[in-house]
Amino acid sequence: MDKRVIDIAEDIKEMRIRGAAKIGRTVAEAIKIEAENYRGNDPKEFVKDIKKTARYLISTRPTAVSLENALRYVLVELGKAYKNGENVKTLKSIVSKASDDFCENSNLALDRIAEIGSKRIMDGDVIFTHCNSSMALGIIKKAHRDGKKIKVYADETRPRLQGLLTAKELLDEGIDVTLIVDSAARIFIREANHVIIGADAVAANGAVVNKVGTATLASIAHEARVKVIVAAETYKFNPQTYCGELIEIEERDIFEVISKEDYEKLKGLKVNNPAFDVTPPEFIDLIITEKGLIAPQAAIWVLKETYGLGLFDKEPWED
Repeated sequence: MDKRVIDIAEDIKEMRIRGAAKIGRTVAEAIKIEAENYRGNDPKEFVKDIKKTARYLISTRPTAVSLENALRYVLVELGKAYKNGENVKTLKSIVSKASDDFCENSNLALDRIAEIGSKRIMDGDVIFTHCNSSMALGIIKKAHRDGKKIKVYADETRPRLQGLLTAKELLDEGIDVTLIVDSAARIFIREANHVIIGADAVAANGAVVNKVGTATLASIAHEARVKVIVAAETYKFNPQTYCGELIEIEERDIFEVISKEDYEKLKGLKVNNPAFDVTPPEFIDLIITEKGLIAPQAAIWVLKETYGLGLFDKEPWED
């Protein structure tokens, strides 16, 4: 496996590369790197190598459906060409093109979602956001650039403090932003007109998997009658959930939560650090995709249109 691919995988695992959209584009680039630098002339061995690389990349962030769907997009095209008996040179070019197409579509989706979502924001609105979603930020920035005066509350998003990254990004745009501790959401939520968040995955029933704390914020917003808007590209919709499978919730290193020194002092202490939680569809008012606005209950339609009714007998990276 190409060393650059290994480095990319490590960067994703350690969250030096973060954000579902960026992760999706990065793994598409990684599989392209592996393909272009493959040395050999046997198509069967080439496909085996690409599948092995895909499985390795998937293991880095099991909840990031954008990662799986980026690889699914590329490997489905590879599979079609392989079955047609193409040689390695042609297979390489197909992997490269599919990777480029995925990245282009991802960037177009960001612009399209920002355009659609910004129309939901009115001059003078107050927005609440969580974590550091490029999709949510795209909507907020577009509204600001359109001349709308808005105020944003960004919660810290512990333990990695992605909310601080969001606050800095919005501040650089000249947007009025206030950073708050996660547990203060109930105090400020009644000032908000919208909660705008991203998603790492959307299930067939419209449930949204996002950074841990999202479900709590959505519940508080629901109680306060503040609309919750999710910005998510269609490649974040998880086809596996169509068949009833649950999305795996990643458990991260406990030393993101507690220092090793303190942990060793507190003998017998148990620590959990789930990276994501699941927000039920009844707490979500609207999902904005690059194809338009949908209700959470329409997620099944997106899956049918994007992935078809048959789906996969097995995943394209499986042998």
